[in-house]
Amino acid sequence: MDEDDDATDEGRVTLATVARKAGVSLPTVSKVLNGRADVSHQTRAKVERLLAAQGYRRRPPGPTRAPLVELVFHELESVWAVELILGVETVAKANGATVVLTESGTRHAPAEDWVEGVLRRRPLGVVLVFSTLPEPVKRRLRSYGIPFVIIDPAGDPDPDVPSVGSANWAGGLAATRHLTDLGHRRVAVITGPEDLMCSLARLDGYRSAMAMAGLYVDPALVRYGDFHVQSGYRHAMELPALPDPPTALFAGSDLQALGVLQAARVRGLSVPRDLSVVGYDDVSLAQWTSPPLTTVHQPLRHMAEEATRMLLEPADPDGTARRIELATRLVVRQTTAGPVAG
Repeated sequence: MDEDDDATDEGRVTLATVARKAGVSLPTVSKVLNGRADVSHQTRAKVERLLAAQGYRRRPPGPTRAPLVELVFHELESVWAVELILGVETVAKANGATVVLTESGTRHAPAEDWVEGVLRRRPLGVVLVFSTLPEPVKRRLRSYGIPFVIIDPAGDPDPDVPSVGSANWAGGLAATRHLTDLGHRRVAVITGPEDLMCSLARLDGYRSAMAMAGLYVDPALVRYGDFHVQSGYRHAMELPALPDPPTALFAGSDLQALGVLQAARVRGLSVPRDLSVVGYDDVSLAQWTSPPLTTVHQPLRHMAEEATRMLLEPADPDGTARRIELATRLVVRQTTAGPVAG
């Protein structure tokens, strides 16, 4: 049944008013309300704005709502994605729901056509990874009663957006302090993209640890990657060629650390004798590298579990969005040691 089919008389007047002000037909307004795809983005945005201005509220979802939790990545080609999937699956299964995976858009936001699909699927809620949500998308999801949570948001999360993250600054601090406490003075860092909050927070932790140790941060030792193997490899191939190369390196992700380990092998450097390496994430693969990787444990699975609980538990009575930040911790294995004297 369409949204306007069982509207009250007052609701019909409201929809008619919206149609008149938007310069469209009443069936077009109905298509917008029902998430139909055959409406232009410009017309849809105009109708959505007018609906909000008129105070129109859709009926709460009925029993036909799908028992689904939608998990949205901008890319699935990453080992940490598996941890997040397992976390969402654990809580969804306990609540009788199935997980649907979607790959869409960029790390900043899902693609424009994603919202049309999710409105048709009518899931119990949506978990987004490494994203922000444009205001029109948030408005449309809320108007359909579809809750959403962001894991490790790309930027500083809006106060009205529930989110789950980890203590990235503390993790960067712990990784770098471990290296400076071992006696390293030339410590390089390969963080993630410059436009991700988690990347910048880990870098700030690195800078703070260097300052605590009274060490100068050489700009040549600060590199930005993309959290993938290749960027770690590329920078780690360049750093030893510096006139005063680093003796230790903090990689902003375990995948980048894998690239660093490979670059060290190619350059004939022994880890940790010639180069100490610390990763970040503590994915399951980290304990099986050669040598086993010292890293910062980020509770990825727990983060995903908490995000899913946010969706499936009743909202806070005052309607405020929650922000959860989980602790990180250093896991010392065999890729770090004191610098060789000489």
